[in-house]
Amino acid sequence: MTDATGPAVAHPIRVLVVEDDPVAADAHVLYVGRVPGFVAVGKAHTGAEARRMLDRTPVDLLLLDLHLPDGHGLQLARSLRAAGYHADVIAVTSARDLTVVREGVSLGVVQYVLKPFTFATLRDRLVRYAEFRGAAGEASGQDEVDRALAALRAPSPAALPKGLSGPTLERVTVTVREADEGLTAAGLAEAVGISRITARRYLEHLVDAGRVERKPLYGQVGRPELVYRWVAAGR
Repeated sequence: MTDATGPAVAHPIRVLVVEDDPVAADAHVLYVGRVPGFVAVGKAHTGAEARRMLDRTPVDLLLLDLHLPDGHGLQLARSLRAAGYHADVIAVTSARDLTVVREGVSLGVVQYVLKPFTFATLRDRLVRYAEFRGAAGEASGQDEVDRALAALRAPSPAALPKGLSGPTLERVTVTVREADEGLTAAGLAEAVGISRITARRYLEHLVDAGRVERKPLYGQVGRPELVYRWVAAGR
């Protein structure tokens, strides 16, 4: 099947979502179903449930949360490898421990997705995985091997404007995403602990990136204040 947003594949890549949060699990199943060439074959909320599903359902890829109620996700991945399961793993985690990342490489973890993430982020990882998985035949040389491996790597992030930092942008992004009614620059400044001018710079950067929309708030004396809301399609 072929789609403008994804590579051609012979058959859908079968994904098992392993996530203890029922709401997040449902969202991840929905996300997977929206990516051409992929199908969610089920969801499991524990490692034990995942093992039972793998015994009866063919699976190509695990979308695996690393913090499960009955053990760490990498422990599950290790036990699956020892038992002869060969499904690849995209790890979903809020942890940023690079030691865990290195350990996961040896256990079939081909990608990491950090929470919170948008549909666009997961779609990019899945499409890149499909490109890597679809590479077949004998490589003509080192360049072709490098291209196949490069498909798994996300593109380098664009440089931030001068004066903006990645960690602060992440805090701003999470704060705006969680504010259902939106935030003013003053509200964001108070929530994140930065100046109002700095808050407005981050908000305008997110507007330029298409992640946030701004609308004037009327009904007050003087100039209307701008309210910034996360773009729903990016949730």
